[in-house]
Amino acid sequence: MRKNSDKDVVIVTNCAADDENLSNMIADFRAALPCKSCIVNLREFPFDGGCLGCFGCAITGKCVYKDGFDEFLRNTIQTADGFVYAFTISDHYTHSSFKCFDDRQFCNGHRTVTHGTPIAYLISGDYRYEANLRMIVEGRSEVGGNYLCGIATDEQNTSHEIQALAANLDFAMKNHLTRPANFYGVGGMKIFRDLIYVMQGLMKADHKFYKQHGIYDFPQKQKMRILQMKLIGALIAIPSVQKKVKGQMNEAMIGPYKKVLESAKRK
Repeated sequence: MRKNSDKDVVIVTNCAADDENLSNMIADFRAALPCKSCIVNLREFPFDGGCLGCFGCAITGKCVYKDGFDEFLRNTIQTADGFVYAFTISDHYTHSSFKCFDDRQFCNGHRTVTHGTPIAYLISGDYRYEANLRMIVEGRSEVGGNYLCGIATDEQNTSHEIQALAANLDFAMKNHLTRPANFYGVGGMKIFRDLIYVMQGLMKADHKFYKQHGIYDFPQKQKMRILQMKLIGALIAIPSVQKKVKGQMNEAMIGPYKKVLESAKRK
């Protein structure tokens, strides 16, 4: 097909070298898409590791890893006019490289930096039986403010679904489609809104983003908690303190659940 659109699409996948089915789905989709596209294979990206939960990026906006993922994410993936996620279902989700990709995106904090960009999915496997995965797919698009163009699977009528999905994505990009947020979209943003307002002293980049985009439509008034977070944020901004607390943030977060985890381990 002649590429007659000025839009560009990034296909983010973790397609294995021997995964012919998913590879063919991606090839058919690219052939049906009337605009240029590129593939980012997460298995080929040199991740130094998964997200550490260190909150270093909350202060500096930069990931503590030096593998360049944050810049790659912002300059190669998030600049596209449309996103496509392509994977094969495994263990009710997909290969761990996608989980690493999801977690490392925390370098953007809770900021909906791709709001308005349409997304689509190419999924190989029994998607209709994966209720939790369907919730993740819908929830990700809703909370991120992305128009979900659809999901093409290889369960039945694969060729038709892929062609229809390519047409839907092209139409959404050209016409800047949006839809009213559902429960996931409204509820998710209310949770983040309240969280960031209270933790504004620590989540400085998120706080600035939320203020600029008018997300604080009903801020909380937990003054003491806000003051505590500002104090913690000021301390963590000091390089010497950052080194001391590195790796301890995870301990603080899972602390309340330790008793439950230890009890389950004994059983």
